[in-house]
Amino acid sequence: MESMPLVIRIFIMALWLSVIPAAAGGCFQRVLKRDGASGNPAAARVVFGWVSGQMLLWAVFQALCVPCVLRESTFDKVVRLFEAATAALVLAGAVIMIVQREKIKPVPGPERSGKNRVQTGLWLCFFVLLGLQLVQALRLTYADGDDAYYVAVSTITENAETLYRKLPYTGGTTSVDIRHGLAPFPIWIAFLARVSGIPTVSAAHIAVPLMLIPMTYGIFYLLGRRMLKGKKNALPLFLIFTELLTLFGDYSFYTVENFMLARSRQGKAALGSIIFPMLLLLLLVFAERISEGKKSGASYWILLCSVMTAGCLCSTVGSFLSCLFVAVSGICIAVAYRRFKVLPPLALCCAPCVCYALLYLTQP
Repeated sequence: MESMPLVIRIFIMALWLSVIPAAAGGCFQRVLKRDGASGNPAAARVVFGWVSGQMLLWAVFQALCVPCVLRESTFDKVVRLFEAATAALVLAGAVIMIVQREKIKPVPGPERSGKNRVQTGLWLCFFVLLGLQLVQALRLTYADGDDAYYVAVSTITENAETLYRKLPYTGGTTSVDIRHGLAPFPIWIAFLARVSGIPTVSAAHIAVPLMLIPMTYGIFYLLGRRMLKGKKNALPLFLIFTELLTLFGDYSFYTVENFMLARSRQGKAALGSIIFPMLLLLLLVFAERISEGKKSGASYWILLCSVMTAGCLCSTVGSFLSCLFVAVSGICIAVAYRRFKVLPPLALCCAPCVCYALLYLTQP
Protein backbone atom coordinates (compact mmCIF):
# COMPACT_ATOMS: atom_id res chain seq x y z
CA MET A 1 0.00 0.00 0.00
CA GLU A 2 2.88 2.40 0.72
CA SER A 3 4.08 2.21 -2.89
CA MET A 4 0.61 2.99 -4.22
CA PRO A 5 0.11 6.51 -5.66
CA LEU A 6 -1.80 8.92 -3.45
CA VAL A 7 -4.53 9.36 -6.06
CA ILE A 8 -5.25 5.63 -6.01
CA ARG A 9 -5.38 5.64 -2.20
CA ILE A 10 -7.87 8.49 -2.19
CA PHE A 11 -9.95 6.71 -4.82
CA ILE A 12 -10.08 3.51 -2.71
CA MET A 13 -11.07 5.51 0.37
CA ALA A 14 -13.83 7.24 -1.62
CA LEU A 15 -15.11 3.83 -2.73
CA TRP A 16 -15.33 2.55 0.84
CA LEU A 17 -17.07 5.67 2.10
CA SER A 18 -19.53 6.26 -0.74
CA VAL A 19 -19.93 3.68 -3.52
CA ILE A 20 -19.68 0.51 -1.43
CA PRO A 21 -22.24 1.65 1.21
CA ALA A 22 -24.58 2.82 -1.55
CA ALA A 23 -24.32 -0.57 -3.25
CA ALA A 24 -24.96 -2.41 0.03
CA GLY A 25 -27.96 -0.14 0.57
CA GLY A 26 -29.60 -1.82 -2.40
CA CYS A 27 -30.66 -4.50 0.09
CA PHE A 28 -33.31 -2.03 1.29
CA GLN A 29 -34.95 -1.24 -2.04
CA ARG A 30 -38.20 -2.71 -0.74
CA VAL A 31 -38.14 -0.23 2.15
CA LEU A 32 -38.04 2.56 -0.41
CA LYS A 33 -40.89 1.01 -2.37
CA ARG A 34 -43.14 0.53 0.64
CA ASP A 35 -42.18 3.95 1.92
CA GLY A 36 -43.49 5.71 -1.16
CA ALA A 37 -39.97 6.38 -2.40
CA SER A 38 -41.23 5.83 -5.93
CA GLY A 39 -42.63 9.35 -5.81
CA ASN A 40 -39.37 10.85 -4.56
CA PRO A 41 -36.66 12.20 -6.83
CA ALA A 42 -33.65 10.05 -7.59
CA ALA A 43 -31.54 12.07 -5.13
CA ALA A 44 -33.66 10.93 -2.20
CA ARG A 45 -33.31 7.28 -3.20
CA VAL A 46 -29.55 7.64 -3.58
CA VAL A 47 -29.19 9.34 -0.18
CA PHE A 48 -31.34 6.73 1.54
CA GLY A 49 -29.42 3.90 -0.10
CA TRP A 50 -26.09 5.42 0.93
CA VAL A 51 -27.11 6.00 4.55
CA SER A 52 -28.91 2.69 5.01
CA GLY A 53 -26.01 0.82 3.41
CA GLN A 54 -23.56 2.42 5.81
CA MET A 55 -25.80 1.45 8.73
CA LEU A 56 -25.74 -2.15 7.52
CA LEU A 57 -21.95 -2.17 7.13
CA TRP A 58 -21.47 -0.65 10.57
CA ALA A 59 -23.75 -3.28 12.10
CA VAL A 60 -21.86 -6.12 10.40
CA PHE A 61 -18.53 -4.64 11.49
CA GLN A 62 -19.78 -4.49 15.08
CA ALA A 63 -20.96 -8.10 14.94
CA LEU A 64 -17.61 -9.29 13.56
CA CYS A 65 -15.21 -7.11 15.51
CA VAL A 66 -16.50 -7.47 19.09
CA PRO A 67 -16.02 -11.28 19.20
CA CYS A 68 -12.50 -10.78 17.85
CA VAL A 69 -11.79 -8.22 20.56
CA LEU A 70 -13.07 -10.51 23.31
CA ARG A 71 -11.08 -13.47 21.94
CA GLU A 72 -7.98 -11.27 21.54
CA SER A 73 -7.69 -12.02 17.83
CA THR A 74 -5.54 -10.02 15.43
CA PHE A 75 -6.63 -6.96 13.49
CA ASP A 76 -5.81 -8.71 10.22
CA LYS A 77 -8.52 -11.28 10.97
CA VAL A 78 -11.09 -8.50 11.39
CA VAL A 79 -10.00 -6.97 8.08
CA ARG A 80 -10.36 -10.25 6.20
CA LEU A 81 -13.73 -11.09 7.75
CA PHE A 82 -15.20 -7.66 7.08
CA GLU A 83 -13.91 -7.55 3.50
CA ALA A 84 -15.60 -10.89 2.80
CA ALA A 85 -18.85 -9.80 4.46
CA THR A 86 -18.82 -6.49 2.57
CA ALA A 87 -18.33 -8.26 -0.76
CA ALA A 88 -21.33 -10.48 -0.01
CA LEU A 89 -23.50 -7.51 1.00
CA VAL A 90 -22.54 -5.49 -2.09
CA LEU A 91 -23.36 -8.47 -4.31
CA ALA A 92 -26.70 -8.97 -2.55
CA GLY A 93 -27.51 -5.26 -2.83
CA ALA A 94 -26.68 -5.21 -6.53
CA VAL A 95 -28.88 -8.24 -7.21
CA ILE A 96 -31.80 -6.78 -5.24
CA MET A 97 -31.48 -3.45 -7.05
CA ILE A 98 -31.63 -5.22 -10.41
CA VAL A 99 -34.61 -7.33 -9.38
CA GLN A 100 -36.54 -4.46 -7.83
CA ARG A 101 -35.71 -1.88 -10.51
CA GLU A 102 -38.66 -2.70 -12.73
CA LYS A 103 -41.07 -2.85 -9.80
CA ILE A 104 -40.39 0.67 -8.56
CA LYS A 105 -42.14 2.99 -10.97
CA PRO A 106 -41.87 6.73 -10.43
CA VAL A 107 -45.03 8.65 -9.77
CA PRO A 108 -45.21 11.68 -12.08
CA GLY A 109 -45.18 14.94 -10.21
CA PRO A 110 -46.85 18.21 -11.11
CA GLU A 111 -45.52 19.92 -14.20
CA ARG A 112 -43.60 23.14 -13.63
CA SER A 113 -44.07 26.03 -15.97
CA GLY A 114 -40.66 27.54 -15.34
CA LYS A 115 -37.55 27.35 -13.26
CA ASN A 116 -38.07 28.20 -9.61
CA ARG A 117 -35.30 30.70 -9.01
CA VAL A 118 -36.08 31.08 -5.31
CA GLN A 119 -35.82 27.36 -4.72
CA THR A 120 -32.61 27.17 -6.75
CA GLY A 121 -31.12 30.01 -4.73
CA LEU A 122 -32.03 28.33 -1.45
CA TRP A 123 -30.44 25.06 -2.52
CA LEU A 124 -27.34 26.95 -3.63
CA CYS A 125 -27.14 28.61 -0.23
CA PHE A 126 -27.43 25.21 1.47
CA PHE A 127 -24.59 23.70 -0.55
CA VAL A 128 -22.38 26.75 0.00
CA LEU A 129 -22.84 26.46 3.77
CA LEU A 130 -22.22 22.72 3.57
CA GLY A 131 -19.00 23.32 1.63
CA LEU A 132 -17.93 25.91 4.20
CA GLN A 133 -18.40 23.39 7.02
CA LEU A 134 -16.43 20.71 5.20
CA VAL A 135 -13.57 23.09 4.43
CA GLN A 136 -13.40 24.37 8.00
CA ALA A 137 -13.62 20.85 9.44
CA LEU A 138 -10.55 19.93 7.40
CA ARG A 139 -8.63 23.20 7.66
CA LEU A 140 -8.95 23.97 11.37
CA THR A 141 -7.66 22.02 14.35
CA TYR A 142 -9.46 21.41 17.61
CA ALA A 143 -7.98 21.05 21.08
CA ASP A 144 -9.54 17.72 22.01
CA GLY A 145 -7.87 15.48 24.57
CA ASP A 146 -9.93 12.50 23.42
CA ASP A 147 -7.72 12.32 20.32
CA ALA A 148 -4.93 11.12 22.60
CA TYR A 149 -7.01 7.99 23.12
CA TYR A 150 -9.29 7.34 20.14
CA VAL A 151 -6.97 8.27 17.28
CA ALA A 152 -4.09 6.61 19.13
CA VAL A 153 -6.13 3.40 19.39
CA SER A 154 -6.72 3.47 15.63
CA THR A 155 -3.02 4.04 14.94
CA ILE A 156 -1.84 1.29 17.31
CA THR A 157 -4.40 -1.15 15.91
CA GLU A 158 -3.32 -0.57 12.33
CA ASN A 159 0.40 -0.80 13.13
CA ALA A 160 0.58 -3.40 15.92
CA GLU A 161 -2.22 -5.77 14.75
CA THR A 162 -3.71 -5.84 18.26
CA LEU A 163 -7.25 -5.04 19.42
CA TYR A 164 -7.29 -2.93 22.59
CA ARG A 165 -4.23 -4.79 23.90
CA LYS A 166 -1.91 -1.78 24.10
CA LEU A 167 -2.28 1.38 26.14
CA PRO A 168 -2.69 4.34 23.77
CA TYR A 169 -0.97 6.71 26.21
CA THR A 170 2.20 4.68 26.81
CA GLY A 171 2.18 1.81 24.30
CA GLY A 172 2.46 -0.76 27.08
CA THR A 173 0.61 -4.08 27.01
CA THR A 174 -2.66 -4.31 28.91
CA SER A 175 -5.77 -6.45 29.19
CA VAL A 176 -8.80 -5.82 26.97
CA ASP A 177 -10.67 -2.63 27.90
CA ILE A 178 -14.25 -3.90 27.78
CA ARG A 179 -15.76 -0.43 27.94
CA HIS A 180 -14.13 0.67 24.69
CA GLY A 181 -13.81 -2.82 23.19
CA LEU A 182 -17.59 -3.16 22.87
CA ALA A 183 -17.72 0.02 20.74
CA PRO A 184 -14.84 -0.44 18.26
CA PHE A 185 -15.44 2.66 16.13
CA PRO A 186 -11.68 3.44 16.17
CA ILE A 187 -11.05 -0.05 14.79
CA TRP A 188 -13.34 0.78 11.85
CA ILE A 189 -11.21 3.86 11.17
CA ALA A 190 -8.10 1.67 11.33
CA PHE A 191 -9.77 -0.64 8.80
CA LEU A 192 -10.30 2.27 6.40
CA ALA A 193 -6.64 3.20 6.78
CA ARG A 194 -5.52 -0.40 6.14
CA VAL A 195 -7.57 -1.01 2.99
CA SER A 196 -6.84 2.41 1.46
CA GLY A 197 -3.20 2.85 2.46
CA ILE A 198 -3.91 6.35 3.82
CA PRO A 199 -2.29 7.08 7.23
CA THR A 200 -4.64 6.46 10.14
CA VAL A 201 -4.50 10.05 11.41
CA SER A 202 -5.37 11.37 7.95
CA ALA A 203 -8.24 8.91 7.67
CA ALA A 204 -9.60 10.04 11.05
CA HIS A 205 -9.19 13.79 10.55
CA ILE A 206 -9.89 14.12 6.82
CA ALA A 207 -11.75 11.16 5.30
CA VAL A 208 -14.24 10.45 8.11
CA PRO A 209 -15.52 14.06 8.47
CA LEU A 210 -16.03 14.24 4.70
CA MET A 211 -18.42 11.28 5.05
CA LEU A 212 -20.15 11.85 8.39
CA ILE A 213 -21.04 15.53 7.97
CA PRO A 214 -22.82 15.12 4.59
CA MET A 215 -24.44 11.93 5.87
CA THR A 216 -25.90 13.88 8.78
CA TYR A 217 -27.49 16.41 6.46
CA GLY A 218 -28.62 13.58 4.19
CA ILE A 219 -30.67 12.13 7.04
CA PHE A 220 -32.16 15.54 7.84
CA TYR A 221 -32.95 15.88 4.13
CA LEU A 222 -34.94 12.63 4.29
CA LEU A 223 -36.65 13.77 7.49
CA GLY A 224 -37.54 17.09 5.90
CA ARG A 225 -39.09 15.41 2.88
CA ARG A 226 -41.51 13.57 5.16
CA MET A 227 -42.39 16.53 7.37
CA LEU A 228 -42.68 19.17 4.64
CA LYS A 229 -44.54 17.41 1.85
CA GLY A 230 -45.92 19.66 -0.85
CA LYS A 231 -43.90 22.72 0.19
CA LYS A 232 -41.31 23.42 -2.47
CA ASN A 233 -39.23 26.03 -0.68
CA ALA A 234 -39.64 24.73 2.86
CA LEU A 235 -37.20 21.82 2.51
CA PRO A 236 -34.07 23.85 1.60
CA LEU A 237 -35.04 26.43 4.24
CA PHE A 238 -35.30 23.67 6.81
CA LEU A 239 -31.82 22.42 5.90
CA ILE A 240 -30.36 25.94 5.93
CA PHE A 241 -31.69 26.59 9.43
CA THR A 242 -30.30 23.21 10.47
CA GLU A 243 -26.90 24.34 9.20
CA LEU A 244 -27.16 27.64 11.07
CA LEU A 245 -27.98 25.83 14.29
CA THR A 246 -24.96 23.62 13.71
CA LEU A 247 -22.60 26.49 12.89
CA PHE A 248 -23.61 28.47 15.97
CA GLY A 249 -24.09 25.48 18.27
CA ASP A 250 -20.60 25.48 19.74
CA TYR A 251 -21.67 27.07 23.02
CA SER A 252 -20.35 24.07 24.96
CA PHE A 253 -17.82 21.28 24.54
CA TYR A 254 -20.61 18.72 24.77
CA THR A 255 -23.22 19.84 22.24
CA VAL A 256 -24.19 17.62 19.31
CA GLU A 257 -23.13 20.41 16.94
CA ASN A 258 -19.65 20.51 18.47
CA PHE A 259 -19.21 16.77 18.13
CA MET A 260 -20.53 16.79 14.57
CA LEU A 261 -18.10 19.39 13.22
CA ALA A 262 -15.10 19.20 15.54
CA ARG A 263 -15.11 15.54 16.66
CA SER A 264 -16.48 13.73 13.61
CA ARG A 265 -13.84 11.02 13.97
CA GLN A 266 -15.28 9.91 17.33
CA GLY A 267 -18.08 7.36 17.52
CA LYS A 268 -20.15 9.42 19.94
CA ALA A 269 -20.37 12.13 17.27
CA ALA A 270 -21.93 9.62 14.87
CA LEU A 271 -24.26 8.41 17.62
CA GLY A 272 -25.81 11.83 18.20
CA SER A 273 -25.67 13.18 14.65
CA ILE A 274 -26.47 10.08 12.60
CA ILE A 275 -27.83 7.15 14.61
CA PHE A 276 -30.55 8.96 16.56
CA PRO A 277 -31.84 11.00 13.58
CA MET A 278 -31.90 7.80 11.52
CA LEU A 279 -33.89 6.05 14.25
CA LEU A 280 -36.27 9.01 14.28
CA LEU A 281 -36.73 8.71 10.51
CA LEU A 282 -37.43 4.98 10.66
CA LEU A 283 -39.86 5.33 13.57
CA LEU A 284 -41.65 8.15 11.75
CA VAL A 285 -42.00 5.91 8.69
CA PHE A 286 -43.23 3.10 10.92
CA ALA A 287 -45.87 5.32 12.56
CA GLU A 288 -47.12 6.48 9.15
CA ARG A 289 -47.49 2.90 7.96
CA ILE A 290 -49.38 1.94 11.10
CA SER A 291 -51.76 4.86 10.60
CA GLU A 292 -52.34 3.80 6.98
CA GLY A 293 -52.87 0.14 7.89
CA LYS A 294 -49.78 -1.01 5.98
CA LYS A 295 -47.32 -3.70 7.03
CA SER A 296 -43.58 -3.25 7.38
CA GLY A 297 -41.56 -5.72 5.34
CA ALA A 298 -38.64 -7.80 6.54
CA SER A 299 -36.17 -5.35 5.00
CA TYR A 300 -37.53 -2.58 7.22
CA TRP A 301 -36.95 -4.62 10.38
CA ILE A 302 -33.47 -5.62 9.22
CA LEU A 303 -32.63 -1.96 8.66
CA LEU A 304 -33.97 -0.90 12.05
CA CYS A 305 -31.99 -3.68 13.74
CA SER A 306 -28.89 -2.61 11.78
CA VAL A 307 -29.23 0.99 12.96
CA MET A 308 -29.60 -0.21 16.56
CA THR A 309 -26.46 -2.35 16.24
CA ALA A 310 -24.58 0.50 14.55
CA GLY A 311 -25.37 2.62 17.62
CA CYS A 312 -23.50 0.04 19.71
CA LEU A 313 -20.48 0.40 17.40
CA CYS A 314 -20.41 4.16 17.95
CA SER A 315 -20.51 4.17 21.74
CA THR A 316 -21.13 1.78 24.61
CA VAL A 317 -23.85 4.08 25.91
CA GLY A 318 -25.51 3.77 22.51
CA SER A 319 -26.82 0.33 23.46
CA PHE A 320 -28.74 1.82 26.40
CA LEU A 321 -29.94 5.00 24.71
CA SER A 322 -31.03 3.31 21.46
CA CYS A 323 -33.13 0.78 23.38
CA LEU A 324 -34.68 3.56 25.46
CA PHE A 325 -35.44 5.63 22.36
CA VAL A 326 -37.11 2.76 20.49
CA ALA A 327 -38.94 1.47 23.56
CA VAL A 328 -40.52 4.82 24.44
CA SER A 329 -41.39 5.56 20.81
CA GLY A 330 -42.81 2.08 20.28
CA ILE A 331 -45.04 2.31 23.34
CA CYS A 332 -46.31 5.72 22.22
CA ILE A 333 -47.09 4.38 18.73
CA ALA A 334 -48.81 1.27 20.14
CA VAL A 335 -50.98 3.32 22.51
CA ALA A 336 -51.80 6.03 19.96
CA TYR A 337 -52.92 3.59 17.25
CA ARG A 338 -54.00 0.75 19.56
CA ARG A 339 -51.70 -1.68 17.78
CA PHE A 340 -49.90 -3.44 20.63
CA LYS A 341 -48.77 -6.27 18.36
CA VAL A 342 -46.04 -3.96 17.02
CA LEU A 343 -44.18 -4.16 20.35
CA PRO A 344 -42.71 -7.71 19.93
CA PRO A 345 -40.87 -6.95 16.63
CA LEU A 346 -39.62 -3.65 18.06
CA ALA A 347 -38.37 -5.50 21.13
CA LEU A 348 -36.66 -8.05 18.89
CA CYS A 349 -34.78 -5.23 17.13
CA CYS A 350 -33.46 -4.19 20.55
CA ALA A 351 -31.97 -7.66 21.15
CA PRO A 352 -28.45 -6.80 19.87
CA CYS A 353 -28.30 -3.74 22.13
CA VAL A 354 -29.45 -5.81 25.10
CA CYS A 355 -26.75 -8.41 24.40
CA TYR A 356 -23.98 -5.81 24.26
CA ALA A 357 -25.30 -4.14 27.40
CA LEU A 358 -25.25 -7.47 29.22
CA LEU A 359 -21.69 -8.08 28.03
CA TYR A 360 -20.69 -4.71 29.44
CA LEU A 361 -22.35 -5.43 32.80
CA THR A 362 -21.09 -8.99 33.17
CA GLN A 363 -17.51 -8.72 31.89
CA PRO A 364 -14.93 -8.10 34.62
